[in-house]
Parts: sequence; structure tokens; C-alpha cells
Amino acid sequence: MSNIPAELKYSASHEWIKEEDGVFVIGLTDYAQSALGDIVFINLPEEGDEVTAGESFSDVESVKAVSDVFSPVTGTICAVNEELLDDPAQVNEDPYGAWLIKVENVTATEDLLDAEGYAAVVEAEEA
Repeated sequence: MSNIPAELKYSASHEWIKEEDGVFVIGLTDYAQSALGDIVFINLPEEGDEVTAGESFSDVESVKAVSDVFSPVTGTICAVNEELLDDPAQVNEDPYGAWLIKVENVTATEDLLDAEGYAAVVEAEEA
């Protein structure tokens, strides 16, 4: 079973979300990094870019495939994890520590799942 921390929120497209003082930190879940395999490149957006819930803001290249990363919220990117450009494998090593972007002025959070809801999504995909 994938590691699904209870204190985080999730999207059905396998991103995790943590709110810190009104800023939403977003990364890829353990399930996502495991399904992708070894990540070799991450294409990140720019600070100040707008993201829209359900739309792609990035893509991740692994040894298996290139996959889009979808924003679980709508808002403005206020920080990008530049470290991942040099060391994308951090996502495999510590998926809940290696965040991708931070988003402020967030709206559209009603589709976020709690850990239990996300676990059901993962179970359905593994079935």
C-alpha cells in the first residue's frame, strides 16, 4: 500500500497538497512517483504563472514515460522548487518532502480529497 499521510489533502490525479498560512504546497504522491519509476527530468513553471484546477502545470519525465502534472487548485505560483531541476530524483526519494510548486490566492479547493478518499482512488487504480 502507498504511503498516504493523513494530514495532507490530495487530488484524484495523484498530487498532494499542504496548506501553510494560506499558501498551498503541491507535490507528487508516493503512489505517483512509484507508478512513474525513476524520475529523470521535471519541467517546472515560472513563479507568477497562473495555475488552474484540473489543468497541467508541469510534466515529469521518468525512465518509463512523460506524464503531465495537474494542479489541484486555481491560483498564482509564488515559489518553484528549483532544486528539482538539478536533482529530480528527490521526488522518488522523498515524495512528501520534494514539493514542486507553492500557490497563493487559491480558489477551487472543493475537489480536494482527504487521505481516506485518496486511498480509495489508489485502490481502484490498483484493482
